[in-house]
Amino acid sequence: MRTLRNSLVAGEIEADQAAAREWLKGFGPSTLPKKSCEISFSRSSGPGGQNVNKVNSKAMLRLPLKDLLPSVPNLLHDQIRASPYYAEKSDALVIQADSNRKQSDNVDACFMKLQDLILAAGRSSIKGETSPEQAERVKRLYECPYQYRTP
Repeated sequence: MRTLRNSLVAGEIEADQAAAREWLKGFGPSTLPKKSCEISFSRSSGPGGQNVNKVNSKAMLRLPLKDLLPSVPNLLHDQIRASPYYAEKSDALVIQADSNRKQSDNVDACFMKLQDLILAAGRSSIKGETSPEQAERVKRLYECPYQYRTP
């Protein structure tokens, strides 16, 4: 009974992995939930002369996880929450960019950071697909110790 339950759970995990792999293949900049993002601007800091003091070029993107997580596979949720961009009190991702002089470039940089975060979470959470040859080798390794045992 226990092995049947374990094999069912293993089958579900493999199905989740396969679905997440497919989702990750189709993921790109166009699939980011941009409508759910709140973008605000403020004055940047650091060197830059009068431009830094006058222009609100620093972009801050805030994306509540309640809007992001439904569109992302469950396997990625823990990695996203563990990211340095996660703000626990507001349960949101907060991403800043102030490396450029233009607001639009900093907004694009925020979305690139968000995309990189999701891709990195996918790479670390989703296992690669096992080739049939590798699966056969593993199967033979598991069978080998039991061949030579006598009851």
